[in-house]
Amino acid sequence: MTDFLGYQERDSIIHRLNATSKLLAFLLLTVAGILSFDIRFLLLLTAFAGLLLVLSKISWQSIRILVYLTVVFALLNLILIYVFAPQYGVELYQTKTVLIGSGDYALTSQQLFYELLVLLKYCFSVPLSLAFLLTTQPSQLAAGLNRIGVSYKVAYAFSLTLRYLPTVQNEFQTTRKVQEARGFALGKKASLAKKVVASTRLLLALAFSTLEKVETISDAMALRRFGKKKKRTWYYSQPWRVGDWFTLAVAILLLLLALFLVSVDGGRFWNPFV
Repeated sequence: MTDFLGYQERDSIIHRLNATSKLLAFLLLTVAGILSFDIRFLLLLTAFAGLLLVLSKISWQSIRILVYLTVVFALLNLILIYVFAPQYGVELYQTKTVLIGSGDYALTSQQLFYELLVLLKYCFSVPLSLAFLLTTQPSQLAAGLNRIGVSYKVAYAFSLTLRYLPTVQNEFQTTRKVQEARGFALGKKASLAKKVVASTRLLLALAFSTLEKVETISDAMALRRFGKKKKRTWYYSQPWRVGDWFTLAVAILLLLLALFLVSVDGGRFWNPFV
């Protein structure tokens, strides 16, 4: 839990890329993934995002909780889609192949196919986001944001948020152990009422501790006259290398492929049922 969603220093190809190139590639691939509902293209993006995560050498222990939460959220989303729009796939593909049941809640091949597309969106976006966030130093990311035109104040605020996540996690673990030492159990054997009381105490203690640290950081930045100038330099500014241009070129090609498929398919959805 100590490095959950925090930068993990590794010696990998993805870590060595320029933060600006990674940011641009991430944005281009995200747009491509949002744009297309072609299952062939989404499978390609999912495989590519999975390859990036493997090349990043990110440990499973550090991302497993997020993966489990994503799986639960994705399954809940798929169930709600079926509950509130059980025939949406039929409307999209203009055909109906009933597998089970009858009436409005009849399970169709078209609905299953549409929900598979939604699931692939998760399978693509989560590995891509993790490969980007966990391999990019916050300071490098701030410099990258500023280089593509984002105000350095906004970029630094975003960087500070990412940098502070591991600190909050460590603070959470420390506060939890202190509360348990004082008898406010959070374990499996504790009753629901005790868990609620202990959780409330934990969250309040963590909130006050976080606010105190935020105030300290704000005072330190004000004393250093942060924000006085319109521009600033960056200690972690990185030069562009061959790998950065190659990464950006691949992302552009995938986006162009998504646009090409939209034009060929006559829309964002490829219809395999015709």
